[in-house]
Amino acid sequence: MRAASSRRSRAQQVGSSPGSASVRRAREAIGRLPGTRLVAASAVEETAPLGPVAQGPYLNQMLLIETALAPRALEGRRIGVRSYSVTTGMWIRSILAEDHGVDCARVTWVTFEEAHVAGFRDPSNVERAPQGKDMIAMLLAGELDAAIVAERALPDARLASVIPDPAAAAEAWRAKHRALQINHMVVVKESLAHSDPDVVREVWRLLAESRAAAGAPELNPFGWQANRRNLEVALERIHRQGLVSRRYAVDELIDEATRAAAD
Repeated sequence: MRAASSRRSRAQQVGSSPGSASVRRAREAIGRLPGTRLVAASAVEETAPLGPVAQGPYLNQMLLIETALAPRALEGRRIGVRSYSVTTGMWIRSILAEDHGVDCARVTWVTFEEAHVAGFRDPSNVERAPQGKDMIAMLLAGELDAAIVAERALPDARLASVIPDPAAAAEAWRAKHRALQINHMVVVKESLAHSDPDVVREVWRLLAESRAAAGAPELNPFGWQANRRNLEVALERIHRQGLVSRRYAVDELIDEATRAAAD
């Protein structure tokens, strides 16, 4: 998952008096701005000065530049997300708030599905996209300023990642928090854990064998103890964003049958 924004083209004038070196330096400086690409430049035009003070001619140039929104610029904007309560949306909001200073309450979140949690009510800064609308099409049409998309590779060259190097940012986040951003977990109903704990133990055994057969991938930690820190980080952010009514402790979520299966 990543946050993407559409690239915006705009005209920018640069000028100086006198000498073309200043125009060239201004053009180069604009091209180095984060999220900015210089698309085209006009010829440098010379114009006569106005006013009573004697001075040399002015030099002017028009630039066509393409820009993408930086994270901090998303306040007051419209961001598309499949559903407000989905885990990926929660993680993106926490990254924008904690790492980039975005007040997510000042963002309008445009959703395309109902909440994925029974009984959850979207906050007041959430609105539903019109029926039949496509998130990427809305982004390209300017109806959205950014969107949380599933594609690893952005589906259109006119789109850019809001966070320039998302892979490096993910590694930095992981090192900072000593945690993984959990998105999916295998769980069982409490009623099954009580009525047939042997089934829980067998499911645990099969999952452990499956992970071992896959080479025990580091990004797929197995068991509630291996995921304790990951769960603590997630629970804190879930509560902070109002997705649950209180701050749960990890141990509240683990049934005795699950504890026994881990032994």
